[in-house]
Amino acid sequence: MLGYIWQYVYSSFLRYWLKWVVRQVSGKCELQRICAGFQPGATRTSKTEHSLQFSKNKVLRGSLQTSRDNLEQCVDLIVQAKNVKPQKDPLFRKSLHTCLLQITGYADLYTCVEDLRKKTFSSDNMEHEDMLLKLWKLLMPTVKLESRVTKQWGDIGFQGDDPKTDFRGMGMLGLTNLVFFSEHYTEEARQVLSHANHPQLGYSYAIVGINLTEMAYSLLKSGDLKPHFYNTVTGNPELLHFHHLYCYLAYEFDKFWVASKPQSIMEFNHYREKFHSQVKISLQEPGVALTLTVSSEH
Repeated sequence: MLGYIWQYVYSSFLRYWLKWVVRQVSGKCELQRICAGFQPGATRTSKTEHSLQFSKNKVLRGSLQTSRDNLEQCVDLIVQAKNVKPQKDPLFRKSLHTCLLQITGYADLYTCVEDLRKKTFSSDNMEHEDMLLKLWKLLMPTVKLESRVTKQWGDIGFQGDDPKTDFRGMGMLGLTNLVFFSEHYTEEARQVLSHANHPQLGYSYAIVGINLTEMAYSLLKSGDLKPHFYNTVTGNPELLHFHHLYCYLAYEFDKFWVASKPQSIMEFNHYREKFHSQVKISLQEPGVALTLTVSSEH
């Protein structure tokens, strides 16, 4: 209880007085001190985001919802509002612009991912059908698919004769991730598939892949992926970067599963949560970068 009271008093009153005192001593506002005191990356951008979010200035708070087209104007308004002299701090404007690009870009990325997740797989959409067939060809290049609806889909980890029913939860986001992994990390994807088809340690490759899409989506939605993207993308993160993050999860989960040697697939939820917890712990590290670098083409 005392902790909550202290937090309220600090955030509502003391924080602003302390900021004022430090500014008088240093001659720099909090945003200037953050941009000058930290290297580009998660720490600097996260502290900038926190400062803007809890500012009493409407211009600063509103900058978190600024569109990319208005970013330059927004930076100008902040510089003006905080009375920053460019000749005294020539690097501030560029540093703040980079931070805002990452912060607003993360929100835009979530919107793109959510839109793709809500897009339902349709057998009447030839683009969707072509993507599904492409997945098969990438993973099973020497095996011909006998028909569109067939038990063969079970060989790459789908539950039924028609994979479309497995995309209900994650929509086209699930299929797009599976195809992206198979296309950009083909050797690694086939290696994971071979592990998934192991007689003792096997699991349903496609179903688990879609489950990992849900994990990546949840981490994005909660904001847990901010440190990763703030460290690995100097500008605004895009859908491509989310797909690469998925590839990391798919490859690393397979390594984790094989090393854990579960007794059966019935233990999947238990090991899935253990892996999830490990990822969340990693995301708390200041320099975190969940990047799959095993492929020579990257």
